[in-house]
Amino acid sequence: MATYGEGDPPDNAALLCEFLRDEQPNFSGVWFTVFGLGNKTYEHFNETAKMVDKRMEELGAERIFPMGLGDDDANLEEDFMRWREAFLPKVTGQFGWELNTDAEGSRQYRLEWVEEGRPYFKGEFGRLTAYERPRAPFDVKNPYLSTVTENRELHGDESQRSCKHIEFDVSKARIRYDTGDHLGVYPTNDSALVEAIIQLLDFNPDNVFRLINVDEDATKRNPFPCPTTARMALTHYVDICAPVKSHVLRGISEYTSDEKEKAHLQLLSTASEEGLALYNTYIQKERRSIVDILKEHPSCKPDIDHLLELLPRLQARYYSIASSPNKQPDKIAVCAVVTEYDIGSRHIKGVCTNFLRDKPVESNVPIFVRKSQMRLPTRPNVPVIMIGPGTGFAPFRGFLQERQHFKELGKDVGAMHLYYGCRHPDHDYIYKDELEAFVDAGVLTHLECAFSRAQAEKVYVQVRRLKFLQDTK
Repeated sequence: MATYGEGDPPDNAALLCEFLRDEQPNFSGVWFTVFGLGNKTYEHFNETAKMVDKRMEELGAERIFPMGLGDDDANLEEDFMRWREAFLPKVTGQFGWELNTDAEGSRQYRLEWVEEGRPYFKGEFGRLTAYERPRAPFDVKNPYLSTVTENRELHGDESQRSCKHIEFDVSKARIRYDTGDHLGVYPTNDSALVEAIIQLLDFNPDNVFRLINVDEDATKRNPFPCPTTARMALTHYVDICAPVKSHVLRGISEYTSDEKEKAHLQLLSTASEEGLALYNTYIQKERRSIVDILKEHPSCKPDIDHLLELLPRLQARYYSIASSPNKQPDKIAVCAVVTEYDIGSRHIKGVCTNFLRDKPVESNVPIFVRKSQMRLPTRPNVPVIMIGPGTGFAPFRGFLQERQHFKELGKDVGAMHLYYGCRHPDHDYIYKDELEAFVDAGVLTHLECAFSRAQAEKVYVQVRRLKFLQDTK
């Protein structure tokens, strides 16, 4: 059970959590356990998992195994593997089951070829031709194929990084959003990585197929939109850039002919102390993807349909909306720092920011809006303090636009204080001209900037905030 934002559940668990909080069902006779997915750097670490665990017990269910808490700031995969290794013997002993270690290698989906000429998915979600004939409402299962109307660099010429301001046209989509909401973006994988997998495994990427669940009663019939081709699946539907999960390593090890390479993959997938330590350094810290694994284990040649079954889905990425619907009702703006860095001789690139980086005006991107708990006070005359280093300023740009709209309507607008931080005023001071314009217009009543690398002593937003409080006593 994952937690995001201010202790909120993910979209697909929202109704369950609401039911557990607000209703009083009798769960006597129900056994349960919970594993949480969170990050300790956030205040509400694993809040959703903790709530579910507590409410299940309060409603009469019996906890069969202690809750596990995964920490994405450390090693989420290792946390889960350690918890699972203790959980499985406990649950099998509790019910008198026999643990079938061979079941992990069993195929969940069977391959079915589709005759040539039949329509197939080429990046759509939910239904074929969804992008050619869009139908509202638009959401995570039915994104809108928007048009890029602006894509400009926010960093200065001297910056060694890139931060892009991107705007999407939603005038024909009837998409409504509120200031502070999130924009979900579905990226596509780098075509060079897709081609690398095709070359390494030497298969025809353009044959149309289906993967069909072998369990006819299963609610999930396909692992991703089918029918499709391997090229489309590798481009749009599976994650080929993230560090490889242990179960994927275990699955592809069976296709490895070199015994040394096979043993290495199997060790990486085990929950022994040696295996966990190796996985932490070789996979997690060094960020090895499936492409890296196939390159470094040349005798590993998994069937492409099995590999596609094993790989996780390529997920949407979320960005705080940096605009107000009252100022830009037909456009949605976001800003994002492009992620790229080197580990040894390998160049690592963030999937979505590099997908967006060079998107030209008039190109298309699948998007949808996700509601957020971050909101301006309902009354526009309530004072607001905003602390936003770097792209953390994004939602506050929308807040300032919103207050500017009310001010232009002649309404009484409360004071707005912004503490903004970045490295250097000439490198990465984003939206500098806009902020100065907000100050000149009387919308932004107090602006404090903290530049951490513009002088000998590093200065951060908390230093500026503390100094302001001391000066105003």
